[in-house]
Amino acid sequence: MIQQQVDLFIASHQGMFPAAMMMQVYDMLSNAPEEKNISLQCIDFKNPTTALLLSIFLGYLGIDRFYLGDIMQGVGKLITGGGCGVWTVIDWFLIMDAARNKNFQLLSQALSY
Repeated sequence: MIQQQVDLFIASHQGMFPAAMMMQVYDMLSNAPEEKNISLQCIDFKNPTTALLLSIFLGYLGIDRFYLGDIMQGVGKLITGGGCGVWTVIDWFLIMDAARNKNFQLLSQALSY
């Protein structure tokens, strides 16, 4: 990718990836072929703030995990009522990092093909 496009992508998606992996994201984008640029625009990155709000208000139904694509965890939370509330409260602290890690996985998969 052209360096200016990489900088623009990083600036507009800064909060979408784990802070510890931003240099790795930068390197992956810098070394990606030009044709990967189009596929990056089609990726539906998950907003960590949206995941947190879903977790706070609908976490006991597993909606936050369904949003991230973790279907089995979402079903588990739905069946158990958020682990009788315990799993729901734990997710309030973990869901934003889970969303950022999911975004990193999506980016890695898109650049590896």
